[in-house]
Amino acid sequence: MGKMNVTNDMMLSLFAEMMLDEAIRDYREKKLYNEIDQALAAGDEQSFIALTTELNTLRSQGI
Repeated sequence: MGKMNVTNDMMLSLFAEMMLDEAIRDYREKKLYNEIDQALAAGDEQSFIALTTELNTLRSQGI
């Protein structure tokens, strides 16, 4: 039974890490959308391009 507990613990740890990664990615995506909106409102083209590039990179690394 010891080996099974270690395997279960490893699986739970991996699952927790995946959930945390997803939560961080979702938070960053929402923050980027907000920053993109602010750049648009301010007419800041350079920030808009940089932020949308970062958002696209983040999305391409996702699921």
